[in-house]
Amino acid sequence: MTATVNERSAGPGVPERNKEIALACAAAWNRWELDGVFTHWSPDIRHFSEDRQVDTEQMAAAMRGGLAAFPDLHLDVRSIVAEGDRVILRITVTATHLGEFLGKAPTGRKVSWFMLEELRFDDAGQIIEHHDVFNYLPMLKELGFVPADVL
Repeated sequence: MTATVNERSAGPGVPERNKEIALACAAAWNRWELDGVFTHWSPDIRHFSEDRQVDTEQMAAAMRGGLAAFPDLHLDVRSIVAEGDRVILRITVTATHLGEFLGKAPTGRKVSWFMLEELRFDDAGQIIEHHDVFNYLPMLKELGFVPADVL
């Protein structure tokens, strides 16, 4: 693979620094302190969810809504890879459904889902691009939105 300009300019400690910042964001989620995530966002960050661009206000609102529905939400970072200015995280999320979600009243059920995050950093260590991909199928089954025998 040929290195991009950003990969060539990133010093040897930059990927490790970016991994530490990404893990700090996950730790902030686990303390339910979204400001601890937002503080690492560049003012001009671009968000993409399932390859659809989402503005920062929408992303923050979705994050707050997630915590309202699942106030004990916990991110378990299963793996993390950094190269150049990018970090990829594979995450298992566990939570209890204690608030309204997709129109469904709280069930008190324990749920889980999976996600991948790709973060791109600027030279100062701020996140300038955020991509996420979710596999909500396990949670949707656990909440009864989808039959248990689907895939």
